[in-house]
Amino acid sequence: MRKTIGVVALLFIALTVGNAESGLPFSTVFKGRDRFDGLVSKARQENWKALPIGDRTAAVGRALVGTRYKSFTLEIDNRIEAPSVNFNGVDCWTFYEISLAFARMLNDPEENWTPEQLLHYIELDRYRGGQCTGEYLSRLHYLEDWLADNDRRGLVEDLTRSLGGVSVPHSAREMTVGWRHYRYLAANRSLLGPLGQMEARVSSRPLYQIPKSRVASIEGKLRSGDVIGIISRDGSLYSTAHVGLALRVADGSLHFMHASSPRNYGRVVIDSTLSSYLSRYRSDSGILVARPIR
Repeated sequence: MRKTIGVVALLFIALTVGNAESGLPFSTVFKGRDRFDGLVSKARQENWKALPIGDRTAAVGRALVGTRYKSFTLEIDNRIEAPSVNFNGVDCWTFYEISLAFARMLNDPEENWTPEQLLHYIELDRYRGGQCTGEYLSRLHYLEDWLADNDRRGLVEDLTRSLGGVSVPHSAREMTVGWRHYRYLAANRSLLGPLGQMEARVSSRPLYQIPKSRVASIEGKLRSGDVIGIISRDGSLYSTAHVGLALRVADGSLHFMHASSPRNYGRVVIDSTLSSYLSRYRSDSGILVARPIR
């Protein structure tokens, strides 16, 4: 894994996106320095670096339990897309993403455990090919697209099919349908055409899920730190709807750790067993599984 911090130039030099020519201040792209410093201190004290990548990711996730839920934490500007971190509030995507990026950062020498290096690992994970171009569509907006891209680059392994996943009819269209909720899209409606083309490409690829009726039987094969994508069904079509981390607790059972929306807990929680969580929601149809491997 490369160690250069390519994101620094992105953050501090001018970028041209559409008609905007500007850079984003560090205070915009990185929030919650006190919490970051506390995590670094805890990582040193508990020697998280010695843990396998999955257990390390889960350890970071556990340390974030209680963090409040905040929607649309990735929408930080009207035009410039940049890697960002907000420890003061996370949604389901940024919760697992911060946990995984922080765990990867711990592979580096301790002098590199910095906000800038964390942003480097966010960039590596969040953007197509591991590089943010400053353009909104360089971000991997759909979990199934993230999984395909990160699996191709050897960062995670897609275990869905090997654990009994079956193909389901696929639809990725949440963003074009709900474009008014996305700051970048509301400010730049010219993005809707290219976004729709991207969604069509994502929807054209097979989507595999482990049906929720089979999840209890494969929980024993899952590990702490596995990324668990929740797939839901809307009529005859299926799409990714939520995401969190697997967590093996002291009694050996496998629980779902996630940033839960305000209509439920409104914060990061260690929820019930994964299979029990799925049975709670009629629209949830199954899961996909990504295992961090570096």
